Amino acid sequence: MKVAISVQTSADLSKELIAKYDIKVIPFTIHLGEKTYADGEITSEEIIEYVNKNKVLPKTSAINEFQYTEHFEELLKEYDAVVHFSISSKLSSAYENAVKASQKYSNVYVLDTFSLSTGIALLALYGAQLRDEGKNANEIYQSCKKRVNALQVSFELQRVDYLYKGGRCSVLALLGANVFRIRPQILVVDGKMISGKKFKGNYNKVVEEYCNDILQRFNTPDLSTAFITYTTAPQEVLDIAYNHLKQAGFKQIYFTRAGGTITSHCGEDCLGILYLNDGDKI
Repeated sequence: MKVAISVQTSADLSKELIAKYDIKVIPFTIHLGEKTYADGEITSEEIIEYVNKNKVLPKTSAINEFQYTEHFEELLKEYDAVVHFSISSKLSSAYENAVKASQKYSNVYVLDTFSLSTGIALLALYGAQLRDEGKNANEIYQSCKKRVNALQVSFELQRVDYLYKGGRCSVLALLGANVFRIRPQILVVDGKMISGKKFKGNYNKVVEEYCNDILQRFNTPDLSTAFITYTTAPQEVLDIAYNHLKQAGFKQIYFTRAGGTITSHCGEDCLGILYLNDGDKI
């Protein structure tokens, strides 16, 4: 069976990984004022520059049922089945739209990852590995579904005004971040973004404390793969995150830039380390 592994651009996979693992991608839509872009056509820097200049957040549009139908239809011309890895159903209507489109076919499986960004990518890469081992679409879907709850997906934010403008944090959190330089940790739990620990200080110090905290709390990792995902960050900050993951024993560490969808909601200087935390069960 020839199986297509599919994701949305919100998985934040690099072009190199998309090519290496033969993953099919369908884009979200980014709206900057009167202009509309497919996610991937515009960089994080361009989005941040627009927000800083206009003081208005871009808007994002979920992929609709018709777009998914076209996407699946095109894939099924070449593949026997499709396993699609979706952004959390609690964060976007994209999952529901994908499911509606998939119901037109008997060989399209849509997995709610209850995640975002490279949390989705971790499961998609695992799915690609199973595909290459000769597993069929249902086996891939079921095996990946079992690992959804093992995802460790978190970020450290230097700014909360993007989340505030997008209705995802309170005015008190915004004031605390601005006045007291509090930098919140964001965790994805049960498919939703929640506030975790709060750090204080410069970017380097905050990332140091954030990495220490995550690796201590989620301490049974699958050491095969980890992601460092960021919107913008100086090299010295990326080195801090990399060194923590390397010292923890991760074999493959990927740097990946967050795409337009994630940047639109998280803003500049957002960084996360992401991995599957079920190494004790493998």
